[in-house]
Amino acid sequence: MATSILDLNSERTAETSAEGDDLRLVEALRQASEQAYEELLQRFQQPVYTLALRLLNDQSEASDVVQEVFLKVFRNIGNFRGQSTLKTWIYRITVNEAHNTRRWFFRHRRREVELDTCLEEARNWKEIIPDRSRSPFDEACDHEQHVMIEAALEKINPIFRDAVVLRDITDLSYEEIAEVLGVSLGTVKSRILRGREALRDELAGSLKAGPALRLVPKTAE
Repeated sequence: MATSILDLNSERTAETSAEGDDLRLVEALRQASEQAYEELLQRFQQPVYTLALRLLNDQSEASDVVQEVFLKVFRNIGNFRGQSTLKTWIYRITVNEAHNTRRWFFRHRRREVELDTCLEEARNWKEIIPDRSRSPFDEACDHEQHVMIEAALEKINPIFRDAVVLRDITDLSYEEIAEVLGVSLGTVKSRILRGREALRDELAGSLKAGPALRLVPKTAE
């Protein structure tokens, strides 16, 4: 179906409005507005936690990452130049913090994460911070499928996992993912394609993975 001029104008208006909201919030944060801090947390605390949890698959580490991310946002808001959206800037900080945590994990300790424990901790977290923006991933999966996909994500290359999580779980556009990861659009599409293939290969090894397997797209489109 062709996109009408009215649709394009509506999209541009929404983008302009979002950019205006970002600039207003950033300026208020620079002025140390308490209300602006509260608005920032209201808009981004849950999405940042969800992204960190998907990247790390650990409740406690994801919670620590959230704290570090917002500390860095508050300390570095003066460096935000508006070359990307506020969302992609914060997500880039989140991905970097998750990478730092992952590197620390592999340097200092090795352990297995019990999936049942992770699910229980995730439920406890949701009781503390309501999920205001359930993703298509969360809506589509029941608990069993969710567990299978989480376990499979844990096994694939982190470079590919980041791209798949940002696209299929966080629901960012390819352009936004390129900004978050600091790579080209072509690299983003390649990583998503290879990540999905790796995820499908991992899920294919489970006899119960049929429904979960169908949730993983086959292409990078």
